[in-house]
Formats: sequence, structure tokens, C-alpha cells
Amino acid sequence: MTIYGSLYRTVYSLWVFLITLDLNIMECDCTNVAEIDRHLEMGVQMLARGQLHDALSHFHAAIDGDPNNFLSYYRRATVYLALGRSRSGLQDLDEVIRLKPDFTSARAQRGSVLVKTGRLEEAHIDLENVLRREPHHEEANRLYTMIEPLKREVLESYSNVRSGRYQQGILILKNIIERCPWDPALRELRVEAYKAVGDLMNAITDLRVITKLTQDNTNGIQQLASLYYQIGDVEQALSEIRECLKLDPDHKECFQTYKKVKKVNKLNTDAQEHMNNKEYEECVTVARKILREEKEKEEVQYLAYDKLCQCSVHTDPPQALNYCQMALNIKEEPRLYCEMGDAHIADEMFDEAVNDYQKALNVDENLQRAKEGLERAQKLKKQASKRDYYKILGVKRNANKKEISKAYRALAQKWHPDHYSGEEKKKAEKMFIDIAAAKEVLTDEEMRAKFDNGEDPLDPEQQQGGPGGHGFNPFQHFHFHHGGFPGGGGFQGGGFKFHFN
Repeated sequence: MTIYGSLYRTVYSLWVFLITLDLNIMECDCTNVAEIDRHLEMGVQMLARGQLHDALSHFHAAIDGDPNNFLSYYRRATVYLALGRSRSGLQDLDEVIRLKPDFTSARAQRGSVLVKTGRLEEAHIDLENVLRREPHHEEANRLYTMIEPLKREVLESYSNVRSGRYQQGILILKNIIERCPWDPALRELRVEAYKAVGDLMNAITDLRVITKLTQDNTNGIQQLASLYYQIGDVEQALSEIRECLKLDPDHKECFQTYKKVKKVNKLNTDAQEHMNNKEYEECVTVARKILREEKEKEEVQYLAYDKLCQCSVHTDPPQALNYCQMALNIKEEPRLYCEMGDAHIADEMFDEAVNDYQKALNVDENLQRAKEGLERAQKLKKQASKRDYYKILGVKRNANKKEISKAYRALAQKWHPDHYSGEEKKKAEKMFIDIAAAKEVLTDEEMRAKFDNGEDPLDPEQQQGGPGGHGFNPFQHFHFHHGGFPGGGGFQGGGFKFHFN
């Protein structure tokens, strides 16, 4: 009994262990099923709310828990397709049909995706399978009858593009791609046509879609960067070409493009910074380097001419006119006409400035800068028939205060009335008054700004109660001393010594 008792106890213990293990397994499975159901339920709720990425996370978890549940794959495929991830959605639909070949809804869905991706032969098979089971399936019938005409249109589009009939090809491809939006080959064909007719912006739009539809498409990204560079968006071109090198650091074409784009982008950024800081000479120097670097792409050259136009207005107005015109030859921007107007004003060519601002308004009738420039040029033209303080002192309109003071000193000494007599003295007095008035206006920032805007701050008619409104006294800043005058800052004349402040 002892042996049998011991054996009995051993068998009984093993039986209890197995029962306990089985119960634990059952409990674990039940828990797992409940967890999977919870993820599926949450995924459906998130999908209904449009929270696609959250829904995707729950369906991932459900599939990880049970990789044989075809409904989990079907629901996840729905989310992938809603996110535009056709490749992943198609893979899940393949898995659904592998697990449940008679799932008609999945076949119909896959047929629809295959049409959208341009895989028309495969779509034909799936849709035919659906219609055998459900002859009145509305969506399957619609897609099935579309396939043969689509095939003919695709062949026609290739024929048009390959034979150089690009516009016809683009029109046909527009209709095809509306029905096959996820076919990268069709978009590549349309990119070829867009480039041929010079429509680079639409080519860029298609290329962006292509690089999303295809994985690690370094050639597509390199082409995208080149097109951005060609339209003059060098900063975006640099961003795109960096993505290419992230995917393939040894990509030869990407690296060559990267070196050039990086250099031009740096020059363009530096020129802009100099212009913002009013370092106009430096701006001109750097912008010229862009032209030396890029001798073919007009839109990149435009970046240089535009900055040369804007900066040269302040350093060399006649040259600025040439640069502005070169920029306008590439792209008619109304702002450039305003730059030409400013350059003509700097050269006191007011009629030409009026014409420039009017051209800008012909392009954009609401351009405020052109309206203000036109008014200013007209005022300056009217002012030119009166006193021109710059001409009186013989200085340019962009002369600095030091240059103005130097010119004034020389002219004041030359035309001091004490040097003259008789009729010459009267002329000298008038000249001396004009010289002093010019110095008064051009060395005062506020009055100079008014004058530059076509308003004479010393004209009583224009300035009621303003500076000079009650007459200008040219001697208010001079000291006359009878006899000797200490210091070497003046000159002697007629018993008086004249000193400049």
C-alpha cells in the first residue's frame, strides 16, 4: 500500500498540475482574446472619429496579438488607404484574401486599389472574381467597365508624349491620373511632359507625390531638388538634396548637386543679409559672385540681378538701371520698376522716374510703393523748376553729411559777398543765400527727408509755420566779428572776419 499510495499521490499531483496548467492557459487565452477585442473596438472608434494614427496603433496591437484574424488586417488596410499609404494597404488586403479567399468585400477593395495604382490587369481579375459571386455589385461593375477604356488611354498618353505632343499627353494624363492617382509611372510620364513645356511647378507637384508613392527614391528626390533650383528656390533645393544624401551618402549626382546648391544658397543668403544691413557695396560684391557661379539657370541669375538692382540704387544708380532691366527680362516684377524709378530719381531724371512708377502700376494697380513713388517723382519734377539744393552744392542725392559740408565750405568761401562789388556782389549775395539754404536743408535729417520727398522745407507756400516759413536767414549760423578773429576756422573780408560753425 505504501508503494501504491506513493504512486497514487504522484499521479494525483501530476494530474492537478496539468489541470492547473490548462486552466492557466485558458485564462491566458481568454485574457488575450479580450485584449485583442478591446484593441479592435478602440481602433474602430478611433477610425470613426477620424483619428487615423490612433486607430492604426490599435489595429497593430490586435494583429500582433492574433496574426490570423483577417478582420484586423481588413480594418488596418482601411486606415492605411485613408492615409494614402496604398502599398501598405494593398499588402494587408493580400493577407486578408490569403486568410479568407471568399471575402468579397476585400477583393472588391483590392480591385479598387489596383485600379488606383495602375495595375489594371490584376484589378480586372479581382473584379471579375467579385462579379461572379455578386453580379450586381455596383462598385465592382463601375470599375470593371472602366478598365478597358483606361488601358487604351494609357497607350495613347505614352504615344503622345513619346512623339512630342506634350500638351495632348498632359490632357489625357489628367483624366487617367484622376482614376489612377497612385500610379507613379503615369506621374513620371506627366513630369516628362510638364518639363518639356516648361511647366516646372506642376512637374514639382507630381514629383512630390512620386517620392511619397515610392520608397527611397533618390533619383526622384535629386530631380525634385534640381527643379527647385531651376525655378530659383535654392533654399528648398538644398533641403531636398540633403534628403537624397541621407538615403544614399554615396549618390554621385546628389552630391554634385549638393555642392553647387549649397554654395549658391550661401551667396544668396549673404547678399540678402548685406542688403538688410544696408551694406550695399558688400551686397553688390556677393551678388556678382552668384552670376559667376551660375551661368545657365535664369531664375537663379534673377536672384543675383534682383539684389544688384536693389543695392546698386544706393551705390551706382546708372548701373542699377542695367541690373534692374536684366532682372525684368527674366521676370516682370512691378517692384523692379519701382527700383528703376528710385535710380532715376537719384540721377534727377524725374520724367523717366514717373514712367517707371507708371509701368509698375500697369502691372499691379494696387502697389502702394508705386503710388507713393509716382507722387514723389511728380513732386520732384515740379520742385526741379525751383531750387534744387543738391545742384546748388554740386553733390549727388546720395551724398553723406561730410560730403555736403565739404561742398558747402568750398562754395561759401567762393561766393562770400565781401569778395565782390557792384553787380557781381548782388549775384554773389544770391548765390551765398542759396548755398546757405542748401546746407541748412541737407544737413538736417528731417528737412532733407522732406526735400527728398518733393517738398521744400524752406518754401513758405509749402511750409506754413514750418522751418523757413517766415523767411530763411542764411546768416543765423555765422558769426561776424569786426577786426581779428581768433582761431583758424574763418576768413577775412571787408573788415569782417567770417567763421563757419
